[in-house]
Amino acid sequence: MWFILSAHEAMLYNKEAEKAVQCCLCARRCLIGDGASGFCLVRKNQGGMLYTLNYGKAVAFGVDPIGKKPLLHFNPGASVASIAAAGCNFRCQFCDNWLISQGKSVTENLLSPEEIVRLAKESNCQGISYTYTEPTIFMEYAYDTAKIAHDAGLFNTFVTNGYMTREAVRTVLPYIDAVTVDFKAAGDPGFYKTVSAVSDVNPIFEALKEFKLTGIHIEITNLVIPKTGDSMYHVKCLAKWINDYLGPNTPFHLLRFHPDYKMSTLPVTPVEDMENAYLIAKGEGLLFTYLGNLPGHVAENTYCPACSEPVIYRNSFEITQWNITDDMHCKFCGNHLPIKGKYHHH
Repeated sequence: MWFILSAHEAMLYNKEAEKAVQCCLCARRCLIGDGASGFCLVRKNQGGMLYTLNYGKAVAFGVDPIGKKPLLHFNPGASVASIAAAGCNFRCQFCDNWLISQGKSVTENLLSPEEIVRLAKESNCQGISYTYTEPTIFMEYAYDTAKIAHDAGLFNTFVTNGYMTREAVRTVLPYIDAVTVDFKAAGDPGFYKTVSAVSDVNPIFEALKEFKLTGIHIEITNLVIPKTGDSMYHVKCLAKWINDYLGPNTPFHLLRFHPDYKMSTLPVTPVEDMENAYLIAKGEGLLFTYLGNLPGHVAENTYCPACSEPVIYRNSFEITQWNITDDMHCKFCGNHLPIKGKYHHH
């Protein structure tokens, strides 16, 4: 393979006294001594300079429907090349990608940004998604790839926990077209501390405000976890915050939990709880609320807020019926629907 990996200096860090550095990429803002690594395990201080250890090292590459991200109001029906590198700034005990996000040793393939874009084009993808692990932690790799992707006519999407600094948001924004921000337990601070090792959830909300200011397309997910992260009070609070700060047209995906990793003994989320959360979110004024990981449920569909007719039928990630005009108006009543991009038929 022609791509030769060398030590890649990290973005967004400050040099401190005694060869220490402060990483300014994620909201942890790790202070890292010489020879040490950050919490994410993939950013290392070598002689007073911060290097990223996962640049160009793909731990996952695949082609997905954009609905899997999930992005339902952005280029629906599109195919995206999904790419990940190792590392994460969370320690979620239920992570279904823990082998690559939290593993001490992972097998990677050297894959340059140029090669990712070439593979995406060869696979007839319309975009690239930085996903599976936490893309904030492979920001340099994602940034370089996204820039080349834009030049090649591809869009870029981030699937992120949102725990990034404002500097990081502003750095990546010029080349990111859509973002999915994944909440767990509706942002319950106690849950984040005990289950994900995150002491403060506020940076997530601040990052979302930054995304909103730029007009980037935003969709929100929330994982409803039985017994430990299924508080309907917190669902209500999160839905209200989304309505107040991001607007009622923001798609809100409530995702059903499936047991994994250190929380493998928990049950799947009861359908009744999912439906209750759905009604609460709708009650807070969110016009496009969805239930995920419940294939065939009527709450997978998109309904026109003006006439209540189903304008998009779905079964899991597949669009089975499309009742919207090319310029995104409801075929039943003519109401304009807030969907960016175009419908990609397959």
